[in-house]
Amino acid sequence: MKRLPLLLLSGLVAVAFAACGGKQPETTPAPAAVNQDSIDAAQRAAEEARQRAEKEARDREAAEREARQRAADSLAALGKSTEAVRTLLATMIHFDYDKAIIRGGDAAVLDQKVAILQANPGLRIRISGHCDERGSDEYNLALGNRRATAAKQYVVSHGIDGSRIETVSYGEERPLAQGHDEEAWAQNRRDEFEILSGGESLKQP
Repeated sequence: MKRLPLLLLSGLVAVAFAACGGKQPETTPAPAAVNQDSIDAAQRAAEEARQRAEKEARDREAAEREARQRAADSLAALGKSTEAVRTLLATMIHFDYDKAIIRGGDAAVLDQKVAILQANPGLRIRISGHCDERGSDEYNLALGNRRATAAKQYVVSHGIDGSRIETVSYGEERPLAQGHDEEAWAQNRRDEFEILSGGESLKQP
């Protein structure tokens, strides 16, 4: 009589094990569906990045072009400025017959030269004195020297270092006008001004 319950219990255990204990078959997860919205968003981002890069390149090129133009304009302005200063510096002064005294109007011309020399401390000049044809060669060489020296003394008296200015006399040797009357002589009684050094890029005063 005891064997029946034991067999029955064994049968129940076997059924329970069969129901709970076996290994379940593995299943492969289904592939995730491709999200079209994500693809579109990625393409839009790539296109926007490309457009930004192109715009930056255009902006950079425009900025470089503008910088080159500004540099060219500055050089052109500098060239004009230098020519204007050269013209002022080369303006001659004139003298009365047999005189080496700076006249009132010519003092204003020398004032301009003083301002140019002050604005360009590396500038050195030469002043050459000239005479008309009357008088001996020796006398006119001495007179031309007095005229060049008078202009130098005026400039030095206004604060310019005398070592920046050379003087020379040509007497009557280099006439501007070839006539033999007062009109020609008046043009030839003069001082001329020449740049020796430091005149590459002159600043306006």
